[in-house]
Amino acid sequence: MTQITAAQVNDLRKQTGAGMMDCKKALVETNGDFEKAIDVLRKKGQKVAAKRADRETSEGVVLSITNDTNNMGGLICLNCETDFVAKNETFVDLARSILNKAINAESTSIDSIKDLSYDDSTTTINEKLVEQTGVIGEKIEISSYFFIKADYVASYIHPGNKLSSLVGFNIKSDGIMEIGKNIAMQIAAMNPIGIDESSVSKEVIEKEMEIGKDLARKEGKPEAMLEKIAQGRLKKFFKENTLLNQVYIKDSKLSILDYLKSEDENLIVSDFKRVQLG
Repeated sequence: MTQITAAQVNDLRKQTGAGMMDCKKALVETNGDFEKAIDVLRKKGQKVAAKRADRETSEGVVLSITNDTNNMGGLICLNCETDFVAKNETFVDLARSILNKAINAESTSIDSIKDLSYDDSTTTINEKLVEQTGVIGEKIEISSYFFIKADYVASYIHPGNKLSSLVGFNIKSDGIMEIGKNIAMQIAAMNPIGIDESSVSKEVIEKEMEIGKDLARKEGKPEAMLEKIAQGRLKKFFKENTLLNQVYIKDSKLSILDYLKSEDENLIVSDFKRVQLG
């Protein structure tokens, strides 16, 4: 039988994240063949993944990151089964590593991320997730991913890694770093559904109009007045739920549009994303 050294076990553990005993068993089973040992560990992950396929992944981390030049950013939610695993720094690092690779590749979908190489080898991100399922013993999956490319992109991660936001701007204005941070925090805190009225879907507007009419009708308002009353309530809905119309959380005297214009008349929010776990 091939003698397995501690250095071999440690090298396999570093590459795969598997436990020392699992690494040693895999190397013993493959007579010290490193690549075959990785396959053994991966197959173990596949078996665990199959057994846990119907498990609920209600925990995890939500992260957003930008590249060094702040013209691209990504937001990811990597799910697991328990909060214990979600808080493990190794799991957080896995999510961060996947997100960085996705941004560098300018990936725009979860499927395209899964096909990326994880560590400059033949191992894909999807295979890495399966492998880590075997290591951790829990189902792991990417449930959300968004990518923004703009002249300037800012991100915000709320403490605890359960809520994050990403926002793009049309120009790199003076003070854009602080502005970007403030707007990203606004998005995280106030959960707008669109940038302004024009970005709200027709379906949402029609639904809100019907709700407004029903409320007015229940209040005994005349039928002829229902449309006007509903329009008034729709304006309030836009003020509370669209980013540019919302009250700025750091200065209640300003709307977000007012705040942006006070910093730079030409500054525009081009896109934003927000994800919260649960």
